[in-house]
Amino acid sequence: ADALRERLVEIGKDPNLKDFSRQKAVLALLKAALAEGRAYAEHKLETGSSGVETATLLCYVQDIIIKVLYDYTTSFPYRASTDVKGEKLGIVAVGGYGRGLLAPGSDIDILFLLPWKQTPWGESVVEYMLYILWDLGLKVGHATRTVDECIKQALADMTIRTTLIDARHLWGDEALFDDLMIRFEKEVVEATDTALFIDAKLAERNTRHSRAGASRFLVEPNIKDGKGAMRDLHTLYWIGKYVYQVDEPRQLIGKGLFNEEEFELFEKRDQFFWNVRCHLHFLAGRAEDRLSFDRQPEMARRMGYKDSAGLSAVERFMTDYFRAAMDVGNLTRIFCAALEWQERRQAPLPGSGMSLGESVTGMASSFFGFRRRKKAAASGARSTGNKDFVIAHGRMSMAAPDVFEKDPVNILRLFLLALDLQVLLHPSTLTELARSLHLIDEDLRKNPEASRIFFAILMHEKDPERVLRRLHETGVLGTYIPAFGKVEAMMQFNMYHHYTVDEHTIRAVTLLSQIDRGELSEDHPLANDIIHKVVSREVLYIAVLLHDIAKGRDGDHSELGAEVAREVCPQLGFDASETELVAWLVLNHLVFSDYAQTRDISDPQTIQTFCDLIQTPERLRLLLILTVADIRAVGPGVWNGWKGELLRQLYYEAERILSGGHSANSEARVAHRQQDLAETLGEMPQADRQRFFGRLEDHYWLGLDQETQVRHAHLLTHADAQGEARERVTLHAEPDSFRDVSRMSIYTKDVPGLFGSLSGAITACGGSISDARAYTTTDGMALDVFWVQDTNEEGPFGSDRLGRLKELICDTLDGKASLRAMMPKSLLHRRTSAFSVEPEVLIDNGASEFSTVIEASGLDRPGLLYDISDALMRLGLSVASAHIATFGEKAVGVYYVQDANGLKVTHEVILREVRAGLKAALEDPVRATALIEEQKTARSLRR
Repeated sequence: ADALRERLVEIGKDPNLKDFSRQKAVLALLKAALAEGRAYAEHKLETGSSGVETATLLCYVQDIIIKVLYDYTTSFPYRASTDVKGEKLGIVAVGGYGRGLLAPGSDIDILFLLPWKQTPWGESVVEYMLYILWDLGLKVGHATRTVDECIKQALADMTIRTTLIDARHLWGDEALFDDLMIRFEKEVVEATDTALFIDAKLAERNTRHSRAGASRFLVEPNIKDGKGAMRDLHTLYWIGKYVYQVDEPRQLIGKGLFNEEEFELFEKRDQFFWNVRCHLHFLAGRAEDRLSFDRQPEMARRMGYKDSAGLSAVERFMTDYFRAAMDVGNLTRIFCAALEWQERRQAPLPGSGMSLGESVTGMASSFFGFRRRKKAAASGARSTGNKDFVIAHGRMSMAAPDVFEKDPVNILRLFLLALDLQVLLHPSTLTELARSLHLIDEDLRKNPEASRIFFAILMHEKDPERVLRRLHETGVLGTYIPAFGKVEAMMQFNMYHHYTVDEHTIRAVTLLSQIDRGELSEDHPLANDIIHKVVSREVLYIAVLLHDIAKGRDGDHSELGAEVAREVCPQLGFDASETELVAWLVLNHLVFSDYAQTRDISDPQTIQTFCDLIQTPERLRLLLILTVADIRAVGPGVWNGWKGELLRQLYYEAERILSGGHSANSEARVAHRQQDLAETLGEMPQADRQRFFGRLEDHYWLGLDQETQVRHAHLLTHADAQGEARERVTLHAEPDSFRDVSRMSIYTKDVPGLFGSLSGAITACGGSISDARAYTTTDGMALDVFWVQDTNEEGPFGSDRLGRLKELICDTLDGKASLRAMMPKSLLHRRTSAFSVEPEVLIDNGASEFSTVIEASGLDRPGLLYDISDALMRLGLSVASAHIATFGEKAVGVYYVQDANGLKVTHEVILREVRAGLKAALEDPVRATALIEEQKTARSLRR
């Protein structure tokens, strides 16, 4: 600092420098000093310094820059007159900068403090300093105010009031700062209702959570503003400091808001978030608080995480992050409950919507949002109907200090009773609960009464979500079911799951409860109808709770989860047959979704294979409901009407067989479908009907609904009458809002590679194909059907682009367009670049009556379906139908293909070539083309 100040004095006194050159020299000197300081801080962080040490060092560097800049400014460009009263200026660090901690990309929040009004000298000093700071590349949040103005605005604006809580004298006139702080304490803090400040901070927190995503378990969290993140800790400190006027966070212990252990956790989590934030800012080269997928692997490496059995380094890092977020949530609950209790605020009225252990989530109309009772109404204890617990001051309290020790079942009984009565827990009860987790042992896990209470909570007629979260957050759930404790805060590094494993599971149970109570009848009419037909609701609920219980273990989580279910269920009181049913559901919890989304469910063989696995109507009902809850709980936007329709179609086809019906042969089913369609097309000339019926193969009649076939009959008849289809493309599309797709029918002359060209053109025009069917008429025409979403809007494909699509299809078929060059470079590609998905090709000749079934999976990218289809065409195969599903970064396509003679592909040599060619196409389509040509040449030479 001294050397920097001396060099600035030399610049200021140099007679050879003009004003502009002098300012330029000052800027260059400060820029070099700032860069050197930041580089040193980053080096220290990468070699073992903590985030707090790094943030302190960065703040120190910034302090020096501002101090020497102020000294230079008031000594040379705008020298202050010591005898002029108005030429005084104090520089105050406020906000995060005021706390003495500065992240690499954070704003520099400065208050220029004036004695009584702005003067030309003061205005010039502030302007000069700000221009230099801006030219240094700093983001400066600044205000210029008098002490009077600061007090006035702090009284009117909670944000300004908050910034002054952390105010720190930086440089300049210290007497001005002292005056400000004395007046702030007397005229603002002591003279106003602290409840208003608390309400404002908590309302601000809720708004912040809503913007960042209202869950602390989002897999791309905001480490500053997200739920359970850094700003939540700051909020606790602001409230504690404002209400109790403490100078250091540790003083909150003496105020009874935290005990020693809780405060140590507070500091530990604060340090963790500073570590993450400093690394993330340096990695991004700017202020970046969203921990996105593409940054998470490098963040894990920078912070020293390594791969371990079952979990990658990045998953271990993110699991630690979410555990920290859980701890912040627990600290917030403890802090708010203790603060409320100390302030002697009253509990909510019955039916107010507040639930067990919950404090101020989304309410700020009064202190903690609680509706007040008359003091006399809650001053004493009242009965709960249980001798071990009472309600005192509106809170569930223990009647004696040994209620858990005397009967460990009371740990679970406490939650059920509070849920029944809709009351919160007393802070002392929460503290004692945390100290009593060791009482949850094998005896309690096998206790029939404990099991009864647990299922009463799980299947409660009132929404169990909040109490499940309290069970989870207090550690009771993970201790009572230790296998659940192993997936707490566990992150799966993929783009499909939006939440951690435990959060996903609780959301799935919540959705099941909503279905059970009939609240989702419009969204899930089938599940709503059949849930009341299941024999054992307990089996269903525990299967949903355990379906992902083995995530993170080394092996198939479905198989391992079934083994866990066989261990857990007997402890919970299930008999052998019920236990085996739960294990079967966990083992097969992905089967219903896989068949519905990636198989041709119009193929009788597919349905029969599915039924052979399911075996009973009860299993079918249970698995359907489990699948709905599982998919819906993955995250926003994952469920849509299209998936719902696929699940229902598969359910109805399977139910008919499993309920005693028969799988009719293909000829009988086709005849039945055509007869029904003929009646619907009664007004169409018989000759046109007969010609339409005779042109299409059996799998057409079994693969599409009657509404679509009616439209096709009119479409083909009209196009043939006009003679247009043989000369160009006939395209018809209509939105299906229920399924969130557009059903697109394309009728044109059949040529090799047509299906790939059509799918490529749709993708190039911004469409995302959900499903597809390809049909060839007996007279050489092609009728291909695509179900298409808008890539950007995640809804039906825009009708305004149909003209462009038709034009592109014609240009492609005429050889005038290169589809591969036109594939969109979307945000998806940038995000998926962080992931690695091993390409896989599976071929099955027993899954379909008509076709060879090929499943190809790999890293998703724009145009992947086109690349696969193009490879299949080059391999001499035609696509009868394609079923595409994406699971985050992973795309799975199942193709029903036939050879040039319309038969299955059975020759081993050709099957090997198909596997090799498609695997290459999944990785590099250009290399795939060359490989397939080499294979053709080698085959010709062998002949």
